[in-house]
Amino acid sequence: MKIATRLLLVACLVLPFAACKKQEAAAPAQAAALSAPATADDAAWKAYLQDVVGRNMGDITNNPFVYYLTGQDNPKFESDYKGQQDQVSNALARGIVGGNLIAFGSPESAKMADIIIAGFKPVPPDTMKKVKILFIGQAADNERVKAAVTPSGADYVFVEAK
Repeated sequence: MKIATRLLLVACLVLPFAACKKQEAAAPAQAAALSAPATADDAAWKAYLQDVVGRNMGDITNNPFVYYLTGQDNPKFESDYKGQQDQVSNALARGIVGGNLIAFGSPESAKMADIIIAGFKPVPPDTMKKVKILFIGQAADNERVKAAVTPSGADYVFVEAK
């Protein structure tokens, strides 16, 4: 009777692990990456940014902070620009704990780059180690954003919006 009980116990412990392996093998392949929207459509841009951020999380387990700026054709652009500038500056002034990802993206790459640069000016050197900064924009803005972020010690990642 002891042998039968032990065999039953072993079967109960092994069976769930075998089932997990089958589910992992049947998992669908990762969806194709989205392309950057050709227009300044907010919904399309937000979906695109969500996709790019998800693909660049790496070992980050915290929810990312995503800053988005609308297109200049939006009637609220000026107030949105000022609001994002204030939010980014305030967040960076408070400090960001390691293990976080901060993403920036917009159909207005140069304006978003200006926000990032202004926000990182007062950040003391080497105070953002193990923080990942993701800039999704145009290649023409990459170097100036990288130059502003690098002294902070953050891991800088650029993804060209295309």
